[in-house]
Amino acid sequence: MCAFEITPDVRRRVSSLTGFLLDMDGTLYLGDTLLPGALEFLTQLQTRGIPFIYLTNNSSQDAEAYARKLKRLGLSATCDQVLTSGAATSSWLRARYPRARLFVLGTPSLQAEFAEAGFLLVDEAPDLVVLGFDKTLTYDRLARACTFIREGVPWIATHPDINCPVPGGFIPDAGAIAAAIIASTGREPMVTIGKPNPYIFQEAVARLGTPVATTAMVGDRLYTDIAGARAAGLVAILVLSGETTPEDLKDAADRPDLVFPSVRELAQVLATCPPPRTSHGGGGGR
Repeated sequence: MCAFEITPDVRRRVSSLTGFLLDMDGTLYLGDTLLPGALEFLTQLQTRGIPFIYLTNNSSQDAEAYARKLKRLGLSATCDQVLTSGAATSSWLRARYPRARLFVLGTPSLQAEFAEAGFLLVDEAPDLVVLGFDKTLTYDRLARACTFIREGVPWIATHPDINCPVPGGFIPDAGAIAAAIIASTGREPMVTIGKPNPYIFQEAVARLGTPVATTAMVGDRLYTDIAGARAAGLVAILVLSGETTPEDLKDAADRPDLVFPSVRELAQVLATCPPPRTSHGGGGGR
Protein backbone atom coordinates (compact mmCIF):
# COMPACT_ATOMS: atom_id res chain seq x y z
CA MET A 1 0.00 0.00 0.00
CA CYS A 2 1.24 3.49 -0.87
CA ALA A 3 2.30 5.47 2.23
CA PHE A 4 2.24 8.72 0.27
CA GLU A 5 -1.14 10.43 0.47
CA ILE A 6 -2.61 11.00 -2.99
CA THR A 7 -4.95 13.92 -2.53
CA PRO A 8 -7.49 14.99 -5.19
CA ASP A 9 -5.48 18.18 -5.79
CA VAL A 10 -2.23 16.30 -6.35
CA ARG A 11 -3.98 13.88 -8.73
CA ARG A 12 -5.59 16.76 -10.63
CA ARG A 13 -2.32 18.65 -11.04
CA VAL A 14 -0.37 15.59 -12.17
CA SER A 15 -3.11 14.44 -14.58
CA SER A 16 -3.00 17.85 -16.33
CA LEU A 17 0.66 17.45 -17.32
CA THR A 18 1.44 16.83 -20.99
CA GLY A 19 5.24 16.54 -20.93
CA PHE A 20 8.16 16.01 -18.57
CA LEU A 21 11.74 17.23 -18.31
CA LEU A 22 13.64 14.76 -16.14
CA ASP A 23 16.77 15.40 -14.15
CA MET A 24 18.92 12.29 -13.81
CA ASP A 25 21.55 12.48 -11.01
CA GLY A 26 19.69 12.22 -7.71
CA THR A 27 16.31 11.91 -9.44
CA LEU A 28 16.42 8.71 -11.50
CA TYR A 29 19.70 7.24 -10.30
CA LEU A 30 22.68 7.70 -7.99
CA GLY A 31 25.95 6.68 -9.58
CA ASP A 32 25.22 3.35 -11.25
CA THR A 33 22.21 2.53 -9.08
CA LEU A 34 18.68 3.09 -10.30
CA LEU A 35 16.57 4.84 -7.68
CA PRO A 36 13.34 3.16 -6.48
CA GLY A 37 10.40 3.84 -8.78
CA ALA A 38 12.43 5.17 -11.73
CA LEU A 39 11.53 2.28 -14.02
CA GLU A 40 7.87 2.37 -12.97
CA PHE A 41 7.72 6.13 -13.58
CA LEU A 42 9.20 5.89 -17.08
CA THR A 43 6.89 2.97 -17.85
CA GLN A 44 3.89 5.09 -16.84
CA LEU A 45 4.99 7.91 -19.16
CA GLN A 46 5.54 5.56 -22.10
CA THR A 47 2.29 3.67 -21.56
CA ARG A 48 0.38 6.95 -21.53
CA GLY A 49 2.24 8.39 -24.52
CA ILE A 50 3.50 11.34 -22.51
CA PRO A 51 6.71 12.75 -24.06
CA PHE A 52 9.77 13.33 -21.91
CA ILE A 53 13.37 14.46 -22.17
CA TYR A 54 16.25 13.70 -19.85
CA LEU A 55 17.66 17.10 -18.86
CA THR A 56 20.89 17.16 -16.91
CA ASN A 57 23.35 19.81 -15.80
CA ASN A 58 26.09 17.19 -15.65
CA SER A 59 28.38 18.07 -18.57
CA SER A 60 31.00 15.41 -17.86
CA GLN A 61 29.44 13.10 -20.49
CA ASP A 62 27.62 13.60 -23.79
CA ALA A 63 24.11 12.52 -24.82
CA GLU A 64 25.33 9.25 -26.33
CA ALA A 65 27.06 8.22 -23.10
CA TYR A 66 23.99 9.09 -21.04
CA ALA A 67 21.71 7.16 -23.38
CA ARG A 68 23.98 4.11 -23.02
CA LYS A 69 23.96 4.43 -19.25
CA LEU A 70 20.18 4.79 -19.07
CA LYS A 71 19.73 1.72 -21.26
CA ARG A 72 22.20 -0.22 -19.11
CA LEU A 73 20.09 0.69 -16.08
CA GLY A 74 16.99 -0.58 -17.84
CA LEU A 75 15.45 2.74 -18.94
CA SER A 76 14.36 3.63 -22.46
CA ALA A 77 16.60 6.31 -23.99
CA THR A 78 17.90 7.64 -27.29
CA CYS A 79 20.45 10.38 -27.88
CA ASP A 80 17.66 12.72 -29.01
CA GLN A 81 15.97 12.26 -25.63
CA VAL A 82 18.98 13.58 -23.71
CA LEU A 83 19.91 17.25 -23.36
CA THR A 84 23.00 18.08 -21.32
CA SER A 85 24.28 21.46 -20.20
CA GLY A 86 27.32 20.77 -22.38
CA ALA A 87 25.17 20.41 -25.51
CA ALA A 88 23.15 23.50 -24.57
CA THR A 89 26.39 25.46 -24.05
CA SER A 90 27.62 24.36 -27.47
CA SER A 91 24.34 25.51 -29.01
CA TRP A 92 24.53 28.87 -27.22
CA LEU A 93 28.11 29.39 -28.38
CA ARG A 94 27.39 28.45 -32.01
CA ALA A 95 24.72 31.16 -32.16
CA ARG A 96 27.02 33.85 -30.72
CA TYR A 97 30.66 32.85 -31.14
CA PRO A 98 30.90 30.47 -34.13
CA ARG A 99 34.37 29.02 -34.69
CA ALA A 100 35.66 30.59 -31.46
CA ARG A 101 38.96 29.48 -29.95
CA LEU A 102 38.13 27.78 -26.64
CA PHE A 103 40.18 26.81 -23.61
CA VAL A 104 37.99 24.12 -22.07
CA LEU A 105 38.14 22.88 -18.49
CA GLY A 106 36.22 19.69 -19.12
CA THR A 107 36.40 15.96 -19.58
CA PRO A 108 37.64 14.50 -22.88
CA SER A 109 33.97 13.87 -23.73
CA LEU A 110 33.04 17.55 -23.30
CA GLN A 111 36.10 18.69 -25.23
CA ALA A 112 35.19 16.34 -28.10
CA GLU A 113 31.64 17.72 -28.11
CA PHE A 114 32.93 21.26 -28.66
CA ALA A 115 35.42 20.15 -31.29
CA GLU A 116 32.71 18.30 -33.22
CA ALA A 117 30.61 21.48 -33.13
CA GLY A 118 33.33 23.33 -35.05
CA PHE A 119 35.18 25.10 -32.25
CA LEU A 120 38.98 25.19 -32.08
CA LEU A 121 40.27 23.92 -28.76
CA VAL A 122 43.49 25.71 -27.79
CA ASP A 123 45.96 26.01 -24.92
CA GLU A 124 47.08 29.53 -25.83
CA ALA A 125 45.32 32.77 -26.78
CA PRO A 126 41.72 31.60 -26.40
CA ASP A 127 38.70 33.76 -27.23
CA LEU A 128 36.79 32.20 -24.34
CA VAL A 129 37.37 29.95 -21.34
CA VAL A 130 34.64 27.32 -20.86
CA LEU A 131 34.20 25.53 -17.55
CA GLY A 132 32.39 22.20 -17.31
CA PHE A 133 32.16 19.44 -14.71
CA ASP A 134 35.80 18.43 -15.12
CA LYS A 135 36.54 15.16 -13.35
CA THR A 136 39.98 15.21 -15.01
CA LEU A 137 40.90 18.69 -13.73
CA THR A 138 44.56 19.36 -12.97
CA TYR A 139 46.00 22.23 -10.99
CA ASP A 140 48.03 23.33 -14.01
CA ARG A 141 44.94 23.72 -16.22
CA LEU A 142 42.98 25.45 -13.45
CA ALA A 143 45.86 27.91 -12.96
CA ARG A 144 46.11 28.52 -16.71
CA ALA A 145 42.38 29.22 -16.95
CA CYS A 146 42.64 31.73 -14.10
CA THR A 147 45.56 33.46 -15.85
CA PHE A 148 43.56 33.82 -19.07
CA ILE A 149 40.57 35.19 -17.16
CA ARG A 150 42.71 37.70 -15.23
CA GLU A 151 44.10 38.89 -18.57
CA GLY A 152 40.56 39.71 -19.71
CA VAL A 153 39.42 36.57 -21.53
CA PRO A 154 35.68 36.11 -20.88
CA TRP A 155 34.56 32.81 -19.41
CA ILE A 156 31.35 30.84 -19.24
CA ALA A 157 30.22 27.83 -17.21
CA THR A 158 28.11 24.95 -18.41
CA HIS A 159 26.15 24.84 -15.12
CA PRO A 160 26.22 26.10 -11.52
CA ASP A 161 25.79 22.88 -9.50
CA ILE A 162 28.03 22.95 -6.43
CA ASN A 163 27.87 19.23 -5.66
CA CYS A 164 27.06 16.11 -7.66
CA PRO A 165 25.21 13.39 -5.71
CA VAL A 166 26.92 10.00 -5.69
CA PRO A 167 26.36 6.86 -3.63
CA GLY A 168 27.33 7.72 -0.07
CA GLY A 169 27.40 11.49 -0.43
CA PHE A 170 28.52 14.19 -2.86
CA ILE A 171 31.53 15.21 -4.93
CA PRO A 172 32.49 18.77 -6.01
CA ASP A 173 30.74 19.82 -9.23
CA ALA A 174 31.34 22.66 -11.69
CA GLY A 175 29.92 25.27 -9.31
CA ALA A 176 32.61 24.43 -6.75
CA ILE A 177 35.32 24.82 -9.41
CA ALA A 178 33.72 28.10 -10.54
CA ALA A 179 33.86 29.38 -6.95
CA ALA A 180 37.62 28.75 -6.91
CA ILE A 181 38.05 30.64 -10.21
CA ILE A 182 35.97 33.58 -8.94
CA ALA A 183 37.93 33.69 -5.68
CA SER A 184 41.24 33.68 -7.57
CA THR A 185 40.36 36.11 -10.38
CA GLY A 186 37.59 38.29 -8.96
CA ARG A 187 35.66 37.75 -12.21
CA GLU A 188 32.21 36.18 -12.54
CA PRO A 189 31.33 34.07 -15.59
CA MET A 190 29.76 35.94 -18.49
CA VAL A 191 26.92 33.41 -18.45
CA THR A 192 26.09 30.04 -16.90
CA ILE A 193 24.07 28.02 -19.40
CA GLY A 194 22.56 25.09 -17.50
CA LYS A 195 19.65 25.05 -15.09
CA PRO A 196 18.36 27.49 -13.80
CA ASN A 197 19.13 29.53 -16.95
CA PRO A 198 15.88 29.72 -18.99
CA TYR A 199 17.87 28.95 -22.15
CA ILE A 200 18.28 25.23 -21.44
CA PHE A 201 14.59 24.85 -20.49
CA GLN A 202 13.55 26.58 -23.72
CA GLU A 203 15.75 24.21 -25.72
CA ALA A 204 14.20 21.20 -23.97
CA VAL A 205 10.58 22.33 -24.31
CA ALA A 206 11.15 23.11 -27.99
CA ARG A 207 12.21 19.49 -28.48
CA LEU A 208 9.11 18.21 -26.70
CA GLY A 209 6.63 20.45 -28.48
CA THR A 210 4.39 20.63 -25.40
CA PRO A 211 2.83 23.74 -23.83
CA VAL A 212 5.09 25.34 -21.23
CA ALA A 213 2.30 25.64 -18.66
CA THR A 214 1.58 21.89 -18.70
CA THR A 215 5.18 20.70 -18.90
CA ALA A 216 6.85 19.65 -15.65
CA MET A 217 10.46 19.71 -14.55
CA VAL A 218 11.23 16.87 -12.14
CA GLY A 219 14.44 17.25 -10.16
CA ASP A 220 16.18 17.13 -6.79
CA ARG A 221 17.79 20.58 -6.54
CA LEU A 222 16.02 23.74 -5.42
CA TYR A 223 18.49 26.24 -6.88
CA THR A 224 18.67 24.67 -10.36
CA ASP A 225 15.73 22.39 -11.14
CA ILE A 226 13.07 24.23 -9.14
CA ALA A 227 14.27 27.82 -9.50
CA GLY A 228 14.73 27.36 -13.24
CA ALA A 229 11.39 25.65 -13.73
CA ARG A 230 9.55 28.42 -11.91
CA ALA A 231 11.37 31.13 -13.88
CA ALA A 232 10.59 29.37 -17.18
CA GLY A 233 6.89 28.99 -16.36
CA LEU A 234 7.03 25.20 -15.98
CA VAL A 235 5.44 23.07 -13.28
CA ALA A 236 8.17 22.51 -10.69
CA ILE A 237 8.25 19.05 -9.10
CA LEU A 238 10.82 18.35 -6.39
CA VAL A 239 11.90 14.86 -5.37
CA LEU A 240 13.74 14.35 -2.07
CA SER A 241 15.93 11.50 -3.33
CA GLY A 242 19.03 13.59 -4.10
CA GLU A 243 20.53 16.84 -2.84
CA THR A 244 17.54 18.57 -1.21
CA THR A 245 16.44 17.49 2.27
CA PRO A 246 13.14 18.26 4.03
CA GLU A 247 15.09 20.72 6.22
CA ASP A 248 16.33 22.59 3.12
CA LEU A 249 12.76 22.91 1.93
CA LYS A 250 11.49 24.64 5.07
CA ASP A 251 13.18 27.98 4.38
CA ALA A 252 13.56 27.69 0.62
CA ALA A 253 13.04 30.81 -1.47
CA ASP A 254 12.26 28.72 -4.55
CA ARG A 255 9.14 26.74 -3.70
CA PRO A 256 8.16 23.73 -5.83
CA ASP A 257 4.61 23.23 -7.03
CA LEU A 258 4.67 19.60 -5.91
CA VAL A 259 6.97 17.58 -3.64
CA PHE A 260 7.42 13.80 -3.65
CA PRO A 261 9.78 11.59 -1.63
CA SER A 262 10.96 10.12 -4.96
CA VAL A 263 9.74 9.40 -8.49
CA ARG A 264 8.21 6.19 -7.10
CA GLU A 265 5.43 8.21 -5.48
CA LEU A 266 5.02 10.30 -8.62
CA ALA A 267 4.57 7.06 -10.58
CA GLN A 268 1.96 5.94 -8.08
CA VAL A 269 0.01 9.15 -8.61
CA LEU A 270 0.23 8.80 -12.39
CA ALA A 271 -1.13 5.28 -12.13
CA THR A 272 -4.34 6.66 -10.58
CA CYS A 273 -4.85 9.34 -13.24
CA PRO A 274 -7.14 8.92 -16.25
CA PRO A 275 -5.35 8.47 -19.60
CA PRO A 276 -4.51 11.76 -21.36
CA ARG A 277 -7.01 12.82 -24.01
CA THR A 278 -4.41 13.89 -26.55
CA SER A 279 -0.76 13.30 -27.27
CA HIS A 280 1.77 15.93 -28.25
CA GLY A 281 4.60 15.57 -30.73
CA GLY A 282 8.22 16.14 -29.97
CA GLY A 283 10.90 14.43 -27.96
CA GLY A 284 11.15 11.43 -25.70
CA GLY A 285 8.65 8.86 -24.71
CA ARG A 286 7.71 8.03 -28.27
